[in-house]
Amino acid sequence: MPSLLLDRSVGLRHSDTQPIWDLAIIGGGATGLGIAVDAAARGYKTILLEQHDFAKGTSSRSTKLVHGGVRYLAMGDIKLVYGALRERDIIFRNAPHVAHTQPFIIPCYSIFSKWKYLIGLKIYDWLAGRNRIGKSTFVSKKEIGEALPGIKTNQLRGGIRYFDGQFDDARLAINLAQTAVNYGATILNYCKVTALFKDNDGKVTGLRFTDIETDRQIQVTAKAVVNATGVFVDDILRLDTDGHLPLVSPSQGTHVVVDRSFLGNRDALMIPKTSDGRVLFGVPWHGYLLLGTTDTPIDAHSLEPKPLDSEIDFILKNAAIYLKKPPQRTDILSIFAGLRPLAAPKKADGSTKEISRDHKLMVSTSGLITITGGKWTTYRKMAEETVDKAIEIAGLAERACHTKTIKIHGYITEQVSGHWATYGSDAPKIRALAGAYPQLAEKLHDDFDHIAAEVVWAVRHEMARTVEDVLARRLRILFLDAAKSIAMAPKVAAIMAGELQKDNEWTAGQIAQYLSLAKTYLPPRDDHGVRENVKAN
Repeated sequence: MPSLLLDRSVGLRHSDTQPIWDLAIIGGGATGLGIAVDAAARGYKTILLEQHDFAKGTSSRSTKLVHGGVRYLAMGDIKLVYGALRERDIIFRNAPHVAHTQPFIIPCYSIFSKWKYLIGLKIYDWLAGRNRIGKSTFVSKKEIGEALPGIKTNQLRGGIRYFDGQFDDARLAINLAQTAVNYGATILNYCKVTALFKDNDGKVTGLRFTDIETDRQIQVTAKAVVNATGVFVDDILRLDTDGHLPLVSPSQGTHVVVDRSFLGNRDALMIPKTSDGRVLFGVPWHGYLLLGTTDTPIDAHSLEPKPLDSEIDFILKNAAIYLKKPPQRTDILSIFAGLRPLAAPKKADGSTKEISRDHKLMVSTSGLITITGGKWTTYRKMAEETVDKAIEIAGLAERACHTKTIKIHGYITEQVSGHWATYGSDAPKIRALAGAYPQLAEKLHDDFDHIAAEVVWAVRHEMARTVEDVLARRLRILFLDAAKSIAMAPKVAAIMAGELQKDNEWTAGQIAQYLSLAKTYLPPRDDHGVRENVKAN
């Protein structure tokens, strides 16, 4: 299948000229993009509208794991784990350029804990069946010291090594958008849905959205409308029903990023029980170490959730129990929070431990289809169920789902080193662009291998519209080292201005907006280290 451009201007023309769509999807995160791929691959006329950038919210702020959920196994949710392990295998087969096997080590300080965790992980292996990606085994104290040189070994009695998956969440989201377009879908970012339309019987027949860049309003007629907006599902449900009561209960997960030298290079650390009984991970990611996550119930949602001081302290405190050199606030290179749209009300005590992590699919009396909950690993299955429901509700011609075998854009089986790996089959094209125009071979920062051609590619082929789109979700620098991403911003803005034909005012505005945003990814502290660090870079 020929690769089509992820082009915003083309998408807007389609939204104006297509008389009626089979599916109109609201939300450009993992679930919405998965639905777009599924629907378009079945041959349905599909349009997706995202109010900001693809994966701006929860879908770019995960712990970067493709997994069945060891924690859910401990909670007894066998069905959820069983299904997720099969979906993990499908992601590995269809998107090997962004997902790979990751070994984890659980340190144990008693013989009892070694056997307890090994038995549990043997069950995890067994549930994976033929999709197992590694064998859970005992590892000695010496082996742990070699694999995780940053871990404390005093009183250590060995541990367990098991295997799960790791991926780049925002890169997979972009690839899903590209895949959907390749199958004929119309995919648009920066298009906010502001109204739903209904016929005389009260059934949803379409929607109105505003193109954020021009403030132009466009009306879309559709046989089925899907609300896949994550923590924002209630906002769309309020457009459908006056007095709608909240469906989701948001929980915030915060992550801290530090230098990988605090732990090691290859294996990840899994802390099975923190001070409050939750799981904490230390995961190597793009050459850095990702520590997290928290699970904090909150009352409000936003596109830019703010990490709480208590969450930062929780992560650092629990990491200090296991690491020889405990990271301090001054060691944090980036910190970010994401919101989980948990599909159930909170318990009276405010705890989120027992809230279902499974997804919820519902149909309003108007025919509006809402999908929420779940996790990245199960995005494809959630999409399949949603499209099946749309066929039923809208009376569409029945067509089988093909996404178990659809190769995601960028699919490549060859091993590629460094950050180029996540581009997959697009990497040679970006390098060719740099070869044709030497100025595009220039690095964006001395400490990163990313080059100017990647910014051009992001604008031309990945619908990047702002400096944030590039540095946060196309290149991931904001999530790795916020201060250095600030240093990159002027160069990125200048390249984008040339591609988008923007003036100096736009460039200055983009730099200022990005500076304001990126500073919030640096940890708050009393001294002047943050400001000095930003200026120095």
